[in-house]
Amino acid sequence: MALMAQGHTNPVIAARLLVSQSAVEKHANAIFAKLGPGDTPGYSRRVLAVLRYPDV
Repeated sequence: MALMAQGHTNPVIAARLLVSQSAVEKHANAIFAKLGPGDTPGYSRRVLAVLRYPDV
């Protein structure tokens, strides 16, 4: 989540953590499900999750 908050893309996060991009996507989706940012029209789930990150 910290790397997402720093603005890194999934491929960059995968390279830094030495995992597959698919693994990053699965974990990101799990984070989205937990934080519940939903699919609010006009907003990115990634941005909404990052904005809630300090509260987690």
